[in-house]
Amino acid sequence: MIETKTTKKNKTSFFLPYQVRWLNDKSKVKIWEKSRRIGATYVQSYEDVRDCVKRTVPAVWFSSADESAAREYIDYCEKWVKLFNVAAKHLGEVVLDKDKDIKAFVIEFANGTKIHALSSNPKGFRSKGGKVVLDEFAFHNNPVELWKAARPCITWGYPLRILSTHNGQNCMYYKFIDQVLKGKLKWSHHKVPIHLAVEEGLVDKIYGRKTTAKEREEWIEEQRQDCFDEFTWLQEFCCVAIDEACAFLPYDLIATCEMADVLRELETIKGDLYVGIDIGRRKDLTVIWCLERLENIKYTRKVKVLEKTPFHIQYEIISAILKHSKLRRCCIDSTGLGMQLAETAQRDFGKYRVEPVMFTNKSKEEMAYNLRTNFEDKSVFIPQDHEIREDLHSIRRVATKAGNIRFDADTSEVNGHADRFWALALALISCSVPYSPVEISTRKKYETLKMTQNF
Repeated sequence: MIETKTTKKNKTSFFLPYQVRWLNDKSKVKIWEKSRRIGATYVQSYEDVRDCVKRTVPAVWFSSADESAAREYIDYCEKWVKLFNVAAKHLGEVVLDKDKDIKAFVIEFANGTKIHALSSNPKGFRSKGGKVVLDEFAFHNNPVELWKAARPCITWGYPLRILSTHNGQNCMYYKFIDQVLKGKLKWSHHKVPIHLAVEEGLVDKIYGRKTTAKEREEWIEEQRQDCFDEFTWLQEFCCVAIDEACAFLPYDLIATCEMADVLRELETIKGDLYVGIDIGRRKDLTVIWCLERLENIKYTRKVKVLEKTPFHIQYEIISAILKHSKLRRCCIDSTGLGMQLAETAQRDFGKYRVEPVMFTNKSKEEMAYNLRTNFEDKSVFIPQDHEIREDLHSIRRVATKAGNIRFDADTSEVNGHADRFWALALALISCSVPYSPVEISTRKKYETLKMTQNF
């Protein structure tokens, strides 16, 4: 059956502008860099049914990262079969190769064409020919082997479609996008982050009515907040591939040292108290990080964040903590604005309890590596807190043109300049002397008598 005027008209009623652009692109190879849940698989299933109805392909071979996605795709296809009003039969799950345990959900059309929704097993594409659709390609278990098996299927001029959200920069999908953008791969490239999808009617479609600009902004902000961390938001919704290799503290390492209910009132702690203070005033934050040390394990008991707080109030808050009977040592940032506070605190509480720390490339490197070592050794525990997690993850180890190593992060109005990272680093430096129990020894009686015999 040829695509009718009715089905052409339905494109605008069923699909949003970015979906229509994808449908109207007749390129042999298309790659879609996309946000999650914007209807990419939905519109791809329509294209595949259309191609089978028009017999422009002998078969469609679709593969997604898991079986549930394959079932969802087949459900979409069945919907379009009814729209085109053609004879087709859903054969259910069909065994394609018993020896290799290859199965697929299959729809067979009266004209002889078929749609196969495969598992992510690369062997499923071997000895096959026709249109290939690789859905969520960045999340397949073995994308290299999948690509090697799937690419020859289109040798006779059949179409190839690659759709995915990002999964870091160390994957084949990211390399495809990089090569396309550099012009080395002559593929058609589509990119739809969540903001573009919303601009072109996604929220209107979800709500079933025309929404206001405020409603759309609130919807986007709600999605961002629900992501819990910036890493998820950027990759899953904003088409930004996060390079975890550049992060000094990767998210998975941070997660291993997060502990629920680790915070305590300082009056209740039993162990020694160690404090790190990073000083800020206007854009940067002042962060006071308090650790309780129990043997060689450090537990975060208090994280006090002061934003745009006058220095005299900051000092009152700092003084209340430095008066704690369990305080053993406090390291304070004495760079720039912090110099006066650090000197005053050392004068008031003693040079053995308060140590000013000047931030230099060398001192920051020492503190950063000491912090990471504590995370790797699981010898420090921190709260499960979004802002803390993002601050710790924001630090990057950068090599300058002169060959020096610099540890820094981009300043933001919300998070400051990784102030929580440096406050924790200072706290860990303050208790960096290895722990050992206090031992009291006495001399034997005859040694004492011998020492005092001439007195």
